[in-house]
Amino acid sequence: MKAVFERIRTFNVWDGQLYKAGYERSDYLNAITKFIGNKLIKVLVGQRRVGKSYVLRQIINHLISDKGVNPQNIFYVNKEYTAFDEVKSSLDLEVLFNYYRSQFALNGKIYIFLDEVQNIQNWETFVNSYSQDFTSDFELFITGSNSNLLSGELATMLSGRYVEFEIFPFSFFEYAGIKSFNISKETFLRYMQTGGMPEMFNFEQEELQRHYIESLRNTIVLRDIVGRHNIKDLALLEDIFKFLSSNIGNLTSYSSIINYFKSRQKKTNYETVSSYVGFLKDTFIIQQAERYNLRGKQTLGGECKYYLNDLSFKNYILGNFPSDVGNNLENYIFMQLRRMGYKVSVGVFNDLEIDFVAQKSEKTMYVQVCYVLNEAKTIDREFGNLLLIKDNYEKIVVSLDDFKFSDYEGIKHIRPWELF
Repeated sequence: MKAVFERIRTFNVWDGQLYKAGYERSDYLNAITKFIGNKLIKVLVGQRRVGKSYVLRQIINHLISDKGVNPQNIFYVNKEYTAFDEVKSSLDLEVLFNYYRSQFALNGKIYIFLDEVQNIQNWETFVNSYSQDFTSDFELFITGSNSNLLSGELATMLSGRYVEFEIFPFSFFEYAGIKSFNISKETFLRYMQTGGMPEMFNFEQEELQRHYIESLRNTIVLRDIVGRHNIKDLALLEDIFKFLSSNIGNLTSYSSIINYFKSRQKKTNYETVSSYVGFLKDTFIIQQAERYNLRGKQTLGGECKYYLNDLSFKNYILGNFPSDVGNNLENYIFMQLRRMGYKVSVGVFNDLEIDFVAQKSEKTMYVQVCYVLNEAKTIDREFGNLLLIKDNYEKIVVSLDDFKFSDYEGIKHIRPWELF
């Protein structure tokens, strides 16, 4: 264990050095640090390579610089690094943690950071044990790239003892800050093309960007899905991902996916399609918006809409065409609402559709999305659908018009970058 300990020293801050933690993601940092100082397990989830590790390191820097925590009281494990390969199970982690504690004369709380914790077998045993230990003071932070990280028995076991934060790719505003761009339509359209995957900003050439996104997609599919599940048809899994990416913003059902492949002489079934779509959602690369009946105040089964966690997966793999702007804009608005902490559904009102019903605590917002309001019938449709909803919740129409329309009967018109 001594050899392992010496190898991981490089990745810890025990010698007092701060991490090079990249662009500060202040929204996440502010939200998470509000919960520092209690026994709640801080759980960061999100798609691979969206920057969860950077956020963890920024929290560690905050503890040292702003809270005066002794660097030796911080224990960091990252299962993405080969230095931690020997930490395969909760037992290995326990042995390493005890060895670490034996090497320092520690006083006070120990902060435990476990990055990509799902790669440690039976990790929940370790986390549950130290989160409940009343004989010593521990505070735990964990990350994972699977939406089922805290599901089933574990969710019940840790009920009320964790707080979860979903980490997304860089927002438009973070993109503009990194690039030192002004907030403008031109900058926004550029962001819509490149997306917000953090490592993308290290590549200026489009070919390198495309290669990176393809490699990341392959890693998610092969490592996070095929490596964990009994996938019998890899080609079908990839085709389903392409289908969903090509149909963002369109109502889709498992039956419509099956019929699509049937028309191309590729047989599949409901169980396989539902499983493969579920696996894609588990990795966060695909996000789902269910339909919500505004009259009955209930979620509807059957058809739903799918959106990409980041548009780069569509633009660099399938291509970005002028006709895609409307759907891409809808994808952006969905993701921006999710970043703002809303649960987002597709509204159903009689036989009409409301693009998004965004709900958070006691707040509800209705959002219509349109490329441009260039015709009277388009204006009537986008504003008219919202006018039929007779309540006092906020109603917004979003478009890429060069000018703003005046508010109409309480309905606001905004450009996409004004939604934050």
